[in-house]
Amino acid sequence: MQLCNVCNEETPKYRCPACKIRYCSLGCYKRHKDTCLPAEQPTPSVPEAKNGVSSEPWTVDDLLHEDDIIDKVPLDRLQLLGQSKELRDLLCNPHLRQLLCSIDSADSKDSEMKAAMQEPLFVEFSDQCLKIVENEAK
Repeated sequence: MQLCNVCNEETPKYRCPACKIRYCSLGCYKRHKDTCLPAEQPTPSVPEAKNGVSSEPWTVDDLLHEDDIIDKVPLDRLQLLGQSKELRDLLCNPHLRQLLCSIDSADSKDSEMKAAMQEPLFVEFSDQCLKIVENEAK
């Protein structure tokens, strides 16, 4: 059985997007993020159409490999995010919406995400998302 790379106690459910270590909870993520050293990541290959534009939208399956299946959040838990009043309240903030749009449209999502994680509002949003998903898992 694999253990969390941060606390070495629980089974990991998540993987750090930057360095790929596995962790089990929001608390472990918070402890890890201050010392995270990003690993070199291969760029996923997606079929391209003419003019370098993808002919189909990317899906989560395009970005994950078989060994990453443990990192997927079940759809029913993702749907809880849409039902959260706390998240809706946070998303009323135009600055947060702009941050999310800039991450979504960035060529280098990793570096844009790192920059966003310096913003307390984005950290609050991320923490709230993890809290909702993790609470349902317990």
